[in-house]
Amino acid sequence: MAETICRSLRDGALEGEHAAALTIKDSIYSPFGPIVFNHVLTQLSSFILAGKSQSRALVLITLSQSPSFYADLLKANGIDLVSSHKWLRVLDCYTDPLGWKDQIPCSLPSTSVSSSLCKDVKNLDRLLSSIFELGKGVIGDEKCRFAVAIDSISEMLRHSSMSSVAGFLSNLRSHGEISSVFWLLHEDLHESKTSAALEYMSSMLATIEPMTQLANGLRESTENIPLTEQNFNRGKFNTRLKRRNGRVRVVCEEFSVDQSGIRFKSFSSEEAVAQSIVPKLQFNLQLSEKEKNDRAKVVLPFEHQGTGKSIEIYDGRKSLTEENLAVKPSNVEKIQTNMASGRGDIIYFRDSDDEMPDSDEDPDDDLDI
Repeated sequence: MAETICRSLRDGALEGEHAAALTIKDSIYSPFGPIVFNHVLTQLSSFILAGKSQSRALVLITLSQSPSFYADLLKANGIDLVSSHKWLRVLDCYTDPLGWKDQIPCSLPSTSVSSSLCKDVKNLDRLLSSIFELGKGVIGDEKCRFAVAIDSISEMLRHSSMSSVAGFLSNLRSHGEISSVFWLLHEDLHESKTSAALEYMSSMLATIEPMTQLANGLRESTENIPLTEQNFNRGKFNTRLKRRNGRVRVVCEEFSVDQSGIRFKSFSSEEAVAQSIVPKLQFNLQLSEKEKNDRAKVVLPFEHQGTGKSIEIYDGRKSLTEENLAVKPSNVEKIQTNMASGRGDIIYFRDSDDEMPDSDEDPDDDLDI
């Protein structure tokens, strides 16, 4: 499913549609979001460099890592940066995000990729204009599009309100020259409404979760986290894709991390059942063979009457036969016995076959009062 997300970012958006948007969401319980972000960034860069993507360029906004880090990352994954000036631009919001270094004489680090320095990450309007300028500078006047990658929306939310960031992302998606946008969110650093708003704006969602979790959710003290070995190098990769026909596809994969990178694979049939999307419950919904046998032996209320004989219930839709109307001597003796003991029987005879049986319907229901 991770490859499906990369292909969706590669294909971009149709004419008249908003750009494809991906939210990568992680937490302290499974902090592999940057690794997944780097994987998606590398895959999309490969597609752009090979000319297989709708976008012809990539604008990378760095907030949590330096431009040199991503230059080394792309080199390590076989991406040729000699021609990076033709397809890659980096907006450096990491080196001096608030412009404090203007007062200190220092030299900025040089990188092998073309980068521009942003000294005011609080000004989202200027940041948006810089992104458009960088993208336009690569694609020129050609009728093509470029992609945008933001390595940490959480860093951006430190300096701006949620409404400002939501407007910023909405302007990116609605711009006619942007094909796809993706960003990383550290979910446990924000309120649930912030995460919900970003998910609503996304056409794709990738949630990274640990293999084992607490039954009452993720909002727990770190002292109670199940620190098993599999949570250090493995996890669940839950993806949700909104299709153009309105349907939503949800898939869960397993990923593992080692020195060579990250790998994704589908769950086996047994693991798929165990990792189903049914919430974790404290009771078992399945019945054992003994429980099934015990249930079959239970006598229901309508089955214990008649002592095993067939029971005929008069439902009011049949006329009583003369045999039933006749008062037998045994019945007379029974009535007399009941009267002597203070008990009585109610015997009802219907006037005619046209009389409707009793029902729960209100006879005055048709009256307009």
